[in-house]
Amino acid sequence: MKLQKSKRKVMIAPSVIAANFARLQTEIAAAEKAGADMFHLDIMDGHFVPNISFGPIIVKTVHRLTKLPLDTHLMIEDPDLYLEDFKKAGAARLIVHVEVCRHLHRTVSEIRSMGMIPGVSLNPSTSLFAIEEILPFVDTVLVMSVNPGFGGQEFITTSLDKIRRLREMLDSHNFHALIEVDGGVNAANAAEIVKAGADILVAGSAVFGADDIHNALAALRKEVS
Repeated sequence: MKLQKSKRKVMIAPSVIAANFARLQTEIAAAEKAGADMFHLDIMDGHFVPNISFGPIIVKTVHRLTKLPLDTHLMIEDPDLYLEDFKKAGAARLIVHVEVCRHLHRTVSEIRSMGMIPGVSLNPSTSLFAIEEILPFVDTVLVMSVNPGFGGQEFITTSLDKIRRLREMLDSHNFHALIEVDGGVNAANAAEIVKAGADILVAGSAVFGADDIHNALAALRKEVS
């Protein structure tokens, strides 16, 4: 049975970590031409997550390669030390993890004061109750649907119920935050994820890992339009 399409505007954010960095300019241009809404950048420090990716220099490079907003996801232990660096690098949306921010409201407020869109993320095992008090103050909630640290993982199916419950929390209080979903998103499950309540889909391997970036993004867009 075909899933009912969402009436919400769904945005697609190809994840740069899955791109071929030897052809970064070409692949960024291809995704932008294919209709990407923004680019997602995963910042990993090897401490909070078991991998090291890249930092502000790559964010600055991508910023020079595209006119699209940069959705920057800090998977690092002490994000407060680097907020200004990512602002200067060109981050438009800056997302921090509830698991590492001791004074989350202060961090979110600082991000907004710098002119960036503040967001909060939570891991698959973290309860929605951990972000309940911050919801009025953020513009994005990023639900990790895989354990953060590596691309190419399979979508954790219980994330669908988490997305549904988050959508209910936001709607019942008339909060405006968008729901972003990152991990294992592809054309086969995109419609179901959006039906559960997602507004932004992060897709790495499903876009940059495909033989044809344009066709891959078009297939993803078709499922959620």
